[in-house]
Amino acid sequence: MLIIPQHTNVLIIGAGPSGLMMAAQLLRYGVQPIIIDSKEGPTNHSKALAVQARSLEIYRQMGIVDKVVHNGKPARGITFNQDGKKGPSLALTDIGKGQTQFPYLLMYQQSKNERLLLDYLTQNCCPVYWNTTLSSLSQKVNGVEIQLQNVEGNHTLTCDWAIGADGAHSLVRKELQLPFKGNTYPHLFYLLDAEMDNIDLKADYMNMFLSKNNFAGFFPMPEENSFRVIGNLPEEFTDKEDVNVDDILPYINQLTKSNISITQNNWFTTYKLHHRMADKFRVQRCFLIGDAAHIHSPVGGQGMNTGLQDAYNLAWKLAAVINNQIKPDILDTYAAERMPIAKDLLKTTDRVFNIIMSKNFFIGLFKKWALFKLLNKLWKGDKIRLLFFRKVSQIDICYTNSDISLHLSKDIKIKAGDRLPYLKVFDEKKHEETDIHEWCSKPGFTLIILGKFDELYLFTIAKWITQKYPGVLNFFYLPPSGKNVSVFDGLQANPHGQKAFIIRPDMYIGYINDVVDINMMDNYLQNVVGITPI
Repeated sequence: MLIIPQHTNVLIIGAGPSGLMMAAQLLRYGVQPIIIDSKEGPTNHSKALAVQARSLEIYRQMGIVDKVVHNGKPARGITFNQDGKKGPSLALTDIGKGQTQFPYLLMYQQSKNERLLLDYLTQNCCPVYWNTTLSSLSQKVNGVEIQLQNVEGNHTLTCDWAIGADGAHSLVRKELQLPFKGNTYPHLFYLLDAEMDNIDLKADYMNMFLSKNNFAGFFPMPEENSFRVIGNLPEEFTDKEDVNVDDILPYINQLTKSNISITQNNWFTTYKLHHRMADKFRVQRCFLIGDAAHIHSPVGGQGMNTGLQDAYNLAWKLAAVINNQIKPDILDTYAAERMPIAKDLLKTTDRVFNIIMSKNFFIGLFKKWALFKLLNKLWKGDKIRLLFFRKVSQIDICYTNSDISLHLSKDIKIKAGDRLPYLKVFDEKKHEETDIHEWCSKPGFTLIILGKFDELYLFTIAKWITQKYPGVLNFFYLPPSGKNVSVFDGLQANPHGQKAFIIRPDMYIGYINDVVDINMMDNYLQNVVGITPI
């Protein structure tokens, strides 16, 4: 049994994807958190399945993306079937080509994400205290007092900051007395993980089956002949206890108009779906991330990925405060940036889900006679496919209205607060191709300047960084060249002019200016972000 310390900078309650990502990101910045979970250990059962491109970009920055891609499975498309009749088949292969290094939807179970992050924590000597439950939480002026319980008894722990990553039934949220507003969908759903022998299912496609009253989605898993099936239980099962896979298999066969053979049942469960959001994501020294802050329908595979991004957003800010690099006011931007994202996600997924599940007569007619034709027509347009990918992959999420986004450029195609575009770069010194995201792989902010500058001015910038922002601000310079015209075009930079970008640690653009001015950049870093220079 691990001995729980009496004090820590950060206590993370919950060792799901959000909590583990929070711990992993803090470790990147030299902050050693304590993470607890009431479970006995990591589980093989998890509802989330899809990893979006934005999450893969985070994993790449951490240096562990190759393991994810190797053990995952890209979905090549979506097929639709209405009342046994084949509908359109929408290709997803390289749908986001040129937008990211990962232009696809990757099937990689939540349980695999958790074990990947647990390995990262282990390599950085950060254990998870399993079988440890939060009993109570009390906020003080300069910290939080926590009561914990495990098999050895009760423990008192103090921490400077507490992170609630303990899921939809969050004890942290309840201790903070925060309302969790929203509703529960009336339908009862089932989830089946199984190996199947059925030639009618496309092994690398998401197969969607719809009827007037029922639906089922067959999602390919990385393992051979394995699918995750999610669907609604027929109404006659509403009050039935101990529903098993044999009970619902006839209904699945009726819906799919096939004879599905299950060769190995790995997991079957029934559950309710909810759409709710906490009133606040922060109360004094306590924060909520992931499902503790917001839950919604599984439409679009957004839930786990949103929780990962919550942690990604908060961790660099909290670490900078703990390391006395940035003033504590930066922490206010976590809720300000993430709450609108969660609110918009709830509205979008709720709207789509209600259309799928609706028994309205006119919506039923639309689904039966018009929906597939409309989808087929729209999917032929490049702009629609790109819009779909950017939305689902979460690379279109931006913080343009954030207090730490400063846009001083006349160009508005790319704005401060946007995610840094993925652009390939030819390194003139090393004579090799890289990309602009690779430049932002180190912890901290990254200054990128484009244009033609003499060596003396470049030396002056490097000296300024070394003297005032060592370990906080990384520096890259890209001169105009024939091999990097696309980079200048992509960043709306004039090869005969100047352009300055300051990229946040989470690869969002914090500052854009059409001139490279040290005083103006100083003002942004100190007075907008709140960095304390040496």
